Amino acid sequence: MIEKIKPWIQGKRVLLLGFGREGQSTYHVLRQVRGYEKLDIADVSSPASRPDEDGLWITGPDYQKCLDNYDVVFKSPGIVLEKPAEEYKCRILSQTEVFFQLFRDQIIGITGTKGKSTVTTLLYHILKNAGMDTMILGNIGIPALDHMEEVTKDTRIVFELSCHQLEYMTVSPHIGILVNIHEEHLDHYGTMEKYVESKHRIFKNQTGSDMLICNVQCLPQEGTCPSRLIRAGVDAPDAQLCVSEEKGETWIRYDAQSYRIPVDQIKLLGQHNYFDIGVVYAVCRILGMDEELFTQGLKTYEPLPHRLQYLGERDGVKYYDDSISTICDTTIQALKTLKDTDTVLIGGMDRGIDYRELIEYLSQCQVRHIILMEATGKRIYQEIYRYYPDFENRSRLILAEHLEDGVRRAREITRPGCSCVLSPAAASYGIFKNFEERGETFARLVFRS
Repeated sequence: MIEKIKPWIQGKRVLLLGFGREGQSTYHVLRQVRGYEKLDIADVSSPASRPDEDGLWITGPDYQKCLDNYDVVFKSPGIVLEKPAEEYKCRILSQTEVFFQLFRDQIIGITGTKGKSTVTTLLYHILKNAGMDTMILGNIGIPALDHMEEVTKDTRIVFELSCHQLEYMTVSPHIGILVNIHEEHLDHYGTMEKYVESKHRIFKNQTGSDMLICNVQCLPQEGTCPSRLIRAGVDAPDAQLCVSEEKGETWIRYDAQSYRIPVDQIKLLGQHNYFDIGVVYAVCRILGMDEELFTQGLKTYEPLPHRLQYLGERDGVKYYDDSISTICDTTIQALKTLKDTDTVLIGGMDRGIDYRELIEYLSQCQVRHIILMEATGKRIYQEIYRYYPDFENRSRLILAEHLEDGVRRAREITRPGCSCVLSPAAASYGIFKNFEERGETFARLVFRS
């Protein structure tokens, strides 16, 4: 199976652009395939340990100046090219591009600003639980080429796609899922239009025999989606896939079928997660799964950490880790879900996103203590006092320098019998290594003596 990569590199001068997890994976795969004329590596920094091979290493601030000295460049996700891809003489490829070229008819691709990891892992779990031949790959942290040898003709490949993986793609999955699009990654793309364009590559190269399940909040423009479009929404009766609450029960309506989500028997919380369940339900119906098998898988699914994760109780207060939240909408959804929230901790790295929606929600919500941390917390605090004179009960706003200060205050003021949630609506970079470390730190601070 791995030999199928050879046509892309046979007799070619190959460069790996970036040597993180995916770059290292690509290196080891190409070393097995061989057939290239040369295999070099370019990265802005020199790694602590290099492979014991003869290839050239290009490092430093000008590491991208060499691209046109090669025939093929395998670019790692997240690296920003210094000019448009079409202006290079070399061919810009990626692991994802090559893998999709080989297996696109078997791939269910999932993207979105938020929720894509929940949809990806839930779908994989339910398919696996039902006994289907399936694998999970992509942005979930599993490089695709490492698992090529495991793919059979019957394998359903559940593939999480980040905007960075999609950015230069020329092939789309057979079933595409676009969960949502919110303001994000503008430090990388510069404009919302460019960010949206990268997400839309999930369907741009589909065909009439493919399908796209898309949130009504971010539908493609008329005539731009070549595949069968399935509109999905919450309380959207005109959508083909609709999730709604009716008389205290949550229902999925799809393809003339009605399914009641057993909300009291599952661990996923909140309307945004019920929408994700609806999307997975539609895919499972498309693949021919019956409702009993779907329900079995749904009930045994364990949610991913740091996504409105219940940590436990201390001094009568329930603590939740929603560190994955980096945008306004996810924090709003967390507070709508945890109706007994007494304290919320907000703030992180400032990427310049618009906090108007969150400020307006905080003004009218019943949360008694709003702890604002780091650069974005200070900015939100200043904007409220400068531009929102009608913000209700501004005495609820509490400034804290860092997470440690915020947790200390939260432990002092949160009332027993209520909830305290970390839902930052901001990135963790520059303060923590990633959102996972931020969530782990929160849990440690909450429960330390």
